[in-house]
Amino acid sequence: MSVAPITLVCLSLATLFVAALPVSLYRRLRQPFALDWRDTIAGVAVFAFFATVIERALNDYVLHGNAAAAQVMTNPVFFVLYGAFAAGVCEEVGRYIAMRLIERRRARKPNTPADSTAFGYGIGHAGAEAWFVGVLVQLQWIVFAVLANRGNLDEHLSNLTMDSVLRVHLILASLSPLFAGVFAMERTAWKGILPLAILVHALIDVPAAMYQARLAPLVAVDGFYAVAAAVVAVVLFRTCRRERRVARAA
Repeated sequence: MSVAPITLVCLSLATLFVAALPVSLYRRLRQPFALDWRDTIAGVAVFAFFATVIERALNDYVLHGNAAAAQVMTNPVFFVLYGAFAAGVCEEVGRYIAMRLIERRRARKPNTPADSTAFGYGIGHAGAEAWFVGVLVQLQWIVFAVLANRGNLDEHLSNLTMDSVLRVHLILASLSPLFAGVFAMERTAWKGILPLAILVHALIDVPAAMYQARLAPLVAVDGFYAVAAAVVAVVLFRTCRRERRVARAA
């Protein structure tokens, strides 16, 4: 099998766009919002540790390491509930810990704007997610697509089982320019008290978990996230502008 050149080009461009966006946002907002690089690094560290280490270890145990739990997870309803709350608990606990530490540092600098801390942390957390979950994964599929077009894919997958090789071929066959666009939209659709944060995070992750359980199509799920992200972005920027006008007037 082979991947169409136009699909490979679109996927490469989408991956470059997603990779460059967090860096570009930080550079553009650093001076206007007085961003502190430590807030951004905190966001990166939280996602890298809590989402890619702790959450993945938990998923590996629940979905594969524990036979009884794995059997329960074959039920789509339980799978959706677990997937949503696992992401919510892991990421929001990490975010809560980071915010407590950041708040202690801000207490020593009371003039630091709250919106600068929020934007700095958000760029770091969302940027890390875009890279770990998006860019690195898509780079792998780009490499697989190039190998497939050269006829060398099966040779490089010789250490995998036949089922895994078949799954790689099926995913490559499903790649399209539309897939590249959906990927770029999904990865750039940037996503009180700890229990409320966990609950809200879990609710936000329900559509994604429904897609993984094959209860909802990818286009509908990403469309929902794109609209939600646009609404949140508009509200945040308007709120920040209003607060800055009030601060200048005072």
